[in-house]
Amino acid sequence: MSFEVPADRYDAFMGRWSRLLAPALADFAGIRDFVRVLDVGCGTGMLTAELVRRVGAACVAAADPSPPFVAAMRERFPDVDVREAGAESMPFDDGAFDAALAQLVVHFIPDPVAGLREMRRVTRDGGVVAACVWDFGSGRGPLDLFWEEAAVVRPGVVDERALPGTQEGQLQALFAAAGIGDITATSLRVTLDLPGFDAWWAPFMHGVGPAGQLVASLDDHDQARLREGCRRRLPDGAFQLTASAWAARGEA
Repeated sequence: MSFEVPADRYDAFMGRWSRLLAPALADFAGIRDFVRVLDVGCGTGMLTAELVRRVGAACVAAADPSPPFVAAMRERFPDVDVREAGAESMPFDDGAFDAALAQLVVHFIPDPVAGLREMRRVTRDGGVVAACVWDFGSGRGPLDLFWEEAAVVRPGVVDERALPGTQEGQLQALFAAAGIGDITATSLRVTLDLPGFDAWWAPFMHGVGPAGQLVASLDDHDQARLREGCRRRLPDGAFQLTASAWAARGEA
């Protein structure tokens, strides 16, 4: 899936979560000094920013198929090599990187095994391939409450639980199918602080990703029903939400 929305809308919606997740994924992948690393499906650069902090812009490259995101990335990170490309076919040489990371991307790649195989190709022998995907399968993802209420308003709605990698064990299986070796897996957990319900709800109105596209498809009445159903389940005033992501890493 290519996210054809302005970068600031993605930042407000899922960027607030991916900014928190980026240090945990970089730690899990073992990203430290003197490593040349690729951010696959970089979006608006939440993981890229973390990688630049760790290894410097000259050692970071990024790729994404969304023209608005690529334009924003080039403005935000002028010293990072940013390419417009999908994960299944990236314009980088074999073995160009010490590590290739994909944060919240694998489940949106049309052919996730091909995407992971391409990540392995551009990573040197013995280098690291790592990825993470929200745990939608166990009800611990950041959007589970939304999708539960969406199913009340629109019975039979297709949520994100069926996407590849969102169930326990699936990400490791995709890694293995892509020929990645020495695979280890874990769960990454992050907590988002919110000042109130409106701050949580507003980004759903921006049309970002499957959730935002669903909201945009509803008429005013059903939008109001969905909003009210979610509001009843969240606290008044400031609150926190915690979400978990499956993560896997392996050797190219």
